[in-house]
Amino acid sequence: MSRDLYENPLSQRYASREMNAVWSPQKKFSTWRKLWIALAQAEQELGLGITDTQLEQMRAYVDNVNFEVAEAREKEVRHDVMSHVHAFGEQCPEARPIIHLGATSCFVTDNTELIQLREAMELVQDKLVAVVARLRDVAREYRDLPTLGFTHFQPAQLTTVGKRATLWLYDFLMDLEQVETFIADLPFRGVKGTTGTQASFLELFDGDHGKVETLNERVTELLGFGNSVPVSGQTYSRKIDFQALALLSGIAQSAAKMASDIRLLAHLKEVEEPFGKKQVGSSAMAYKRNPMRSERVCSLARFVISLSANAAQTHANQWMERTLDDSANRRLSLPQGFLGVDVILSLAANIADGLQVWPNVIAKHIQAELPFMATEVIIMACVKAGGDRQDIHEAIREHSMEASRTVKEHGRPNNLIDLIRDDDRFAAVHDCLDDILDPRRFVGRAPEQVDRFLADCVTPVLNRHADAVNALGEVNV
Repeated sequence: MSRDLYENPLSQRYASREMNAVWSPQKKFSTWRKLWIALAQAEQELGLGITDTQLEQMRAYVDNVNFEVAEAREKEVRHDVMSHVHAFGEQCPEARPIIHLGATSCFVTDNTELIQLREAMELVQDKLVAVVARLRDVAREYRDLPTLGFTHFQPAQLTTVGKRATLWLYDFLMDLEQVETFIADLPFRGVKGTTGTQASFLELFDGDHGKVETLNERVTELLGFGNSVPVSGQTYSRKIDFQALALLSGIAQSAAKMASDIRLLAHLKEVEEPFGKKQVGSSAMAYKRNPMRSERVCSLARFVISLSANAAQTHANQWMERTLDDSANRRLSLPQGFLGVDVILSLAANIADGLQVWPNVIAKHIQAELPFMATEVIIMACVKAGGDRQDIHEAIREHSMEASRTVKEHGRPNNLIDLIRDDDRFAAVHDCLDDILDPRRFVGRAPEQVDRFLADCVTPVLNRHADAVNALGEVNV
């Protein structure tokens, strides 16, 4: 490995080998060869003079790409497809006359990219399933553990740790459903010709429209697709790229939301991401436990989210049947969008799998705020016992202001309940204050909501993707 050239950190530092392989030169150019073979096979089946020997020779070299020959040729002709046609032809001299017969460059480039989109999205789907499974476990384990809810990052009505996890989980579940639809509906470009009119193939088959349609259907079938785009210019619509990157953006948004919440909760010391026994949090402050995994999720998510706007501009600027100003851009945006999400999901699964929850810290924070939240219940209990609602409300208001000053001015614990215990106007509730202050009274239906959500929404999805539940992925650094 050269140390004096830039390395893409997504490939070299973060992403999985599997996702890297999908976007590798080997995958790209061997797929070109598979497409040329499928085209030649279908053309032979429909009566063109292509021999079995030619097909056998092509198949023998489908994965043995002579990269050096192609690279040398490209320096001369400045055309990547023709360079690889030449290189393939050197290895398969019998087949050389019929390689790429009737096709345009986008027959191999666009169809290959659609294959890569499908395979990359399948990897994303598996990792999404793993994240959903891990968060399912968190939600189930902490379904009824009360915790402060926050609105505007200010203490609000109580919820449970498990219910909060379902909010993250639901985002990922929506992403997963959209990914499933994308994979199922993704079309092949097929055999469309130079400007999408199939004119060259109509010429090859002497004006037989039926054979041209059959050729398109057969090549689509040979490459494992159920359908092809109904119409195209030279390229498939770049809106498909936008749809893919918008999906990846949505996944990045979900992960960043979860990671941001965990970063805030780590500051409160209520929840922490996994921390290795020898992990260093700071080069200067040895005691630090920085949420570096969650921070990396947010960092990469920001990058991935930006790519959907880039794809929108690329589609909007495709002139007529095509222009080439999409090419260099897409060589960057498509692979890096998938590599980025690959890392994000590996991190998200790792964080959820090793999430550390600290119930005693959570309880301490609840006790600091719960007296204020319990005031409405206390008022109603006193009124039911015969008290005057307005008098009780005023007494609560006075004691709340005093307790607030105790906390804010003097830094002492919230003493509202002590003030109420010492006030005879609240004698009706003195014996049941402990029951009133049970945090479980203030979480509403959170535990039941967790149970219903997991049973109705999550379990069916995980059953459908049982093989991917443990596709955690490795966190490299």
